[in-house]
Amino acid sequence: MKKIIVFGASGDTGKYFVDYLLNNFKDKYEIIASGSRDCEYYKKIGIQYIKVDITKKEKFEKLPKKNIFAVVDLAGLMPARMKGYEPYKYIDVNITGNFNILEYCRINKVDRILYAQSFGDIKDYGETELVLKADMTPKFNYNTDHTIYVMTKNFAADMIKNYNQRYNINAFIFRLPTIYLYSKIDTYYVDGEEHKIGYRLLMDKAMKGETIEIWGNENRVKDMVYVKDFCQMMARALEVNKKFGHYNVGTGIGTSLKEQIEGIVEVFSPKDKKSEIIQAKDKPNAPQYIMDIEPAKKELGYEPKYDYINMLKDFKKEMEEKRFE
Repeated sequence: MKKIIVFGASGDTGKYFVDYLLNNFKDKYEIIASGSRDCEYYKKIGIQYIKVDITKKEKFEKLPKKNIFAVVDLAGLMPARMKGYEPYKYIDVNITGNFNILEYCRINKVDRILYAQSFGDIKDYGETELVLKADMTPKFNYNTDHTIYVMTKNFAADMIKNYNQRYNINAFIFRLPTIYLYSKIDTYYVDGEEHKIGYRLLMDKAMKGETIEIWGNENRVKDMVYVKDFCQMMARALEVNKKFGHYNVGTGIGTSLKEQIEGIVEVFSPKDKKSEIIQAKDKPNAPQYIMDIEPAKKELGYEPKYDYINMLKDFKKEMEEKRFE
């Protein structure tokens, strides 16, 4: 049986993706998970897990060398998980690590690689061009703690294009905005300092029936992408007969900030103690963008399954079940 190896499988997105593969492809492929951390979860469900530090070439000797159909590259270091600021780690993981993955693909004649890129290189267009297209010329701020991160993710994408053209490894690149998913970790880092994730804070307030503020312009819209739709889109690249594809991950639908907060109150607040929503127009505006998903719909047959409310309902179910804990 041919194999699919998922790098970055110890992270939350990786666990969801492996779970999607098991539910849809386990009779066709052997699924192997790999990550940089110890991970007891895969032992519980009977999936082979191989701990690999992708920054060290010699560690790849642990991995299979035959009958590998696809490598799914969800590995990477991001600002949201970096305490303080150590940009050299982005170079080590996102460039050297991904180069080692590509070499593993080349040496072992892997048919295709699926790679998760950040949308940080085009998200600034959202202030003037609401719909973000996959072929937009990168445009981003060179003066933030995210800059080196975005550069390394883009360089990794360019390396993949090189291996696609030079070594005929089929390649599919997916540009990710914020992906909404349940995790027991409800904090992230901003400029190296730990904060509660915004939507988790709103959910907590809603569950307690506390007042929630709408900051800035309530009509600004955002593409609310659920992890299970992301998994569906990415997995479709396993089935197509194509040499290359570059796609934006999304739903193609904008949900206003007002609708976002009203939805959280509807789904998470107790029926007898609904949170009051008040305006705070003097506060900063939220980012705005809609991802153009037409290429993914046309070339991969992708159709998002979760609208915003259904996403929240499924999120709540995952939270109550303490998924992956």
